[in-house]
Amino acid sequence: MKNIVLNSYPLWKYIILVFILIFGLLYALPNFFGEDFAIQITGTSGTTISKLTLRYINNLLQKQHITNKSITLINDTILVKFNNQNIQLSAYETLLNTLGNNYVVALHLAPATPLFLAKIGSKPMKLGLDLRGGVHFLIDVDINTILSNVQQKNISMMLEELRAKNIPYISVHKIDNYGSEICFLNASIREQALYLIRSINHTNLLIKRSGKYNISANLSDTNIREVRNSAVQQNMTIIRNRVNQLGIAESLVQRNGSNRIIVELPGIQDPARAKEIIGATAMLEFRLVNNNTVYNPNEASKRFPENLEVKFTRHGHPVVLYKPIIMTGNHIINATCSKDDYNNPQVNIFLDHAGGNIMSKFTKNNIGKLIATLLIEYKDHGKNNTNLVKQEEVINIATIQSRISNMFCITGISNMKEARHLALLLRTGALSAPIKIVEECTIGPTLGRLNITQGLVACIWGLIASILFMVIWYRKFGLIAATALIANCILIMGVMSLLPGATLTMPGIAGIVLTLAVAVDANVLIYERIKEELLNGRKVQHAIHQGYHCAFSSILDANMTTLITTIILYEFGTGPIKGFAITTAIGIATSMFTAIIGTRAIVNLLYGSKSISKLSI
Repeated sequence: MKNIVLNSYPLWKYIILVFILIFGLLYALPNFFGEDFAIQITGTSGTTISKLTLRYINNLLQKQHITNKSITLINDTILVKFNNQNIQLSAYETLLNTLGNNYVVALHLAPATPLFLAKIGSKPMKLGLDLRGGVHFLIDVDINTILSNVQQKNISMMLEELRAKNIPYISVHKIDNYGSEICFLNASIREQALYLIRSINHTNLLIKRSGKYNISANLSDTNIREVRNSAVQQNMTIIRNRVNQLGIAESLVQRNGSNRIIVELPGIQDPARAKEIIGATAMLEFRLVNNNTVYNPNEASKRFPENLEVKFTRHGHPVVLYKPIIMTGNHIINATCSKDDYNNPQVNIFLDHAGGNIMSKFTKNNIGKLIATLLIEYKDHGKNNTNLVKQEEVINIATIQSRISNMFCITGISNMKEARHLALLLRTGALSAPIKIVEECTIGPTLGRLNITQGLVACIWGLIASILFMVIWYRKFGLIAATALIANCILIMGVMSLLPGATLTMPGIAGIVLTLAVAVDANVLIYERIKEELLNGRKVQHAIHQGYHCAFSSILDANMTTLITTIILYEFGTGPIKGFAITTAIGIATSMFTAIIGTRAIVNLLYGSKSISKLSI
């Protein structure tokens, strides 16, 4: 009869176990090196960062006698590290006031990861606001601009109705409180217009007679309040979408007062990119080009027809456009970047049903004409007491060759970086009103460093107590369990560091401690079963085999029920609850591995295929 060898692992299993532990250790190590105070500099859309830029910034800091720990250029991003926060803030003010609008300067806490670990993509875990802090933005929503747009829209609506009914008017001009005033030839015409405008007024406009033959239309207080609330809420939604595109977990986006928004980003890895994307305001307008009117800069005072205006391309070439807007970017539901047949960057635009109908109808009736894409951005100088500057640029002029429906492409973009930037902004939605970052700072832990330290100390002492209990109660097998616990901690940290969307918070630490307790519980079940088998007269090797084999189903059932609970918590929870669910789920997976396979490997290495009469358990 063939002799069955119990409690023996082949060599390849040990090799895999060692490889997994080394892999986990390499990705857990960056968490022990801390962080450096740093500044991150990136270019805005269309601006490239080169070694020449690097030398310029380095020389600028040296002239101001600001010493840096290191300065590097990686992936079009300059990262300057400093020895302390005071030097960092001094350098930040210098760079912010010198570099201008073509660069984004942001405060940063850069991981002090050694180069050999950074080369293999090993990064520390992202910590939540309650552990690490993060970047805080206070954003002001420019309500005046959105109210001015509503004012212009109301004027256009009223004039369009007057023209449709052939009611003549002399002039129209804007008045206070975002209102307008239309002047007529006599009282009779004014009364006709008053009746018409009142009959079509569905926007809570306050319409009344004014002057001799005038009509005034003002926004009501209710209407202004609704516009303000709608603009802030829409911008909050769009900012949340942009934050999600950046892959930042457990961010905070909330309203502050009547027209301000607070954005807090914990543990971000690219604050400069976050600042650029969150603060960017990109809107598209599609306009028809007028080829019959020539713009002469020497005759700038020459009055253009009322329905025409001049815009410029990036290279300064004038383009005469009709004022009526064919369609805005509000109808864009998706945008991607790619390359055309000539290997030039382009942005692919996908419209909603209404936008598709508008574009289809217009292009059908205007084949052979030129259509221009006008990009409108509101740029922030980044200095105190400066207003947003509106910048308009014709980025594309195309001939309408056939009927266009829900999908078309925009070309004429200088590089792929700019194409990706524009596609991201259009994909996440155009801001309903321009925004300005009025305050930026690095915030500290919300629970206080002392409370965090005390919490971590309590967790560590709890783990030490568990390990001491295991060693005292189960002796040598308890020491094996303690080794598995340490390996479990390393693997949890490694997996948390690898997952791009995982952020560690205080509830997450609680989840880790919980899974460590579960791991100990699994070992207790196994060891008690081994002791029971020994008391029943089983031989040592059979007792070890039965202990692991019979306890496995109980351990699996207990962990699966916990895993199902964490999935439910993640699906329906928010913020810290999701953080707790993520770390608990990761801990369950790693504890199953270390408590069953890991300890079994050590036990097999120490006791397997040996004649033993007594166990230290």
